[in-house]
Amino acid sequence: MQAQYNFSYPTTFYMTDNAHANLLNDYLKRILNAKVYDVAKQTSLDNMPKLSTRLQCNILLKREDQQPVFSFKIRGAYNKISQLPTEALQKGVITASAGNHAQGVALSASHLGIPSIIVMPETTPDIKITAVENFGGTVVKHGVNFDQANAYAKQLAAEKALTFTPPFDDEDVIAGQGTIGLEILRQTTADIEAVFIPVGGGGLIAGVGAAIKALRPEIKIIGVEPEDAASMKEALDKQTRITLDEVGIFADGVAVKQIGDENFRVARQVVDLMVTVTTDEICAAIKDIYDDTRAIAEPAGAVAIAGLKKYQQALAKVGSLQADNKTFVAINSGANVNFDRLKHISERADIGEHKEALFAVRIPEKKQSFLAFCETIGNRNITEFNYRFADKAEADIFVGVQLRDGKKEQLAIMTELQDTGIKVMDLSDNELAKLHLRHMVGGHAVLDEKEHLFRFQFPEHPSALLNFLRGLGNWNISLFHYRNHGAAYGRVLVGIQAADSELVSLNEHLTKIGYRYWPETDNPAYSMFLNDNSL
Repeated sequence: MQAQYNFSYPTTFYMTDNAHANLLNDYLKRILNAKVYDVAKQTSLDNMPKLSTRLQCNILLKREDQQPVFSFKIRGAYNKISQLPTEALQKGVITASAGNHAQGVALSASHLGIPSIIVMPETTPDIKITAVENFGGTVVKHGVNFDQANAYAKQLAAEKALTFTPPFDDEDVIAGQGTIGLEILRQTTADIEAVFIPVGGGGLIAGVGAAIKALRPEIKIIGVEPEDAASMKEALDKQTRITLDEVGIFADGVAVKQIGDENFRVARQVVDLMVTVTTDEICAAIKDIYDDTRAIAEPAGAVAIAGLKKYQQALAKVGSLQADNKTFVAINSGANVNFDRLKHISERADIGEHKEALFAVRIPEKKQSFLAFCETIGNRNITEFNYRFADKAEADIFVGVQLRDGKKEQLAIMTELQDTGIKVMDLSDNELAKLHLRHMVGGHAVLDEKEHLFRFQFPEHPSALLNFLRGLGNWNISLFHYRNHGAAYGRVLVGIQAADSELVSLNEHLTKIGYRYWPETDNPAYSMFLNDNSL
């Protein structure tokens, strides 16, 4: 089951019994004495009736999106800052953040009447900068990513004798987040089977896990991470902290390359299981939360629900491990999402829930061939249809089909089309197709020199394209597609003409530019819609 569902079980769980008990008791005292409610509030624990009915279990959602900064981060930030010595308080605090922690520090400092400096990457969206300034923080822009901003914040802290407030790797921050665990236990009398917690740097799961395991050790603590940012899963699997080379940035609130040192020490004692989820599964979870509560979670805020669904569905397939009628709690960690990002989330939600499938289909270029195709599809709804004439013999179509029976129906459609002689390719898991091709289907290019395709993550910065072009050198760009998804990075598709003998040199240039990229020349969807007519 572990390999099939990408679940991870720590191999060494506890220290000696005494050391384990001492750790939990120490944190329980810290959590009970945490100073959070001067600025934070006890958030509600809401029922999710629609999702509960669908999954045949009782699901409760801890609503940290209800905090004044729309995120749980206010708890740890205030607990840390409020316990500083008077001399340190008077000088002020500083931190680096591109999001929720920044707002928590700014509001905490403002409430205590002390100055705060927040170093934010130059790529930070204006909505987050404005929010920090509205809470009383002074914003300093530096660098193009968090690591550069963080290094500069620590430099300024030393120069100005300010107290650096870490986002997660700190005992007081962990204790502040742990108050969520106490609230959950007070707010329901249900026999909780497991609590699902989003994991980035590890402060939330360390705090909540310590509180719950100290009082109710039978409750499972299950961490959830995006598949492309699973630093906790890797650390627990290998029993040592690791640093990921790259992390996906869709769920930016949990996009952390390395978990904190203290967080890992605690997590090894309290985490029962890790679950990883895809971008599409996170989008589906955002929709689930909206359907039940009318709240719009940020991607990181919906990670726990995505993991809960994956866990319960996996157990439901194993007869001896039925999860029916059990009570699960998931933490919605925040709701700081750019409005223009919702279009991307909406596009991907149905795919994540297996309510829509995307196909590349080749049909004869003749009258009534589209009718024949639709008759094969039957009474299913077609959600998307992209086509442009490119060849007199055959037509290549990008099509979306609504599903009523999930993956089972998806496979059935493939079989039905193939049985009628129609060539078909499933694109539902093809990132190139979902991010770019569906928006640019329009015929094949005729080029004198070979084209190599690359998919990039550009920083959302005015100089990003200029830096790319300067670093590229003399190679010719034959294709360029960019579409704003409301994130801190732009998704860009680039075609570059180069001989095969030049590929090593080309990749060296692309690596030096410093933008993350993926070669896509061999992607069959590219061959079908933009390159040649092979399927």
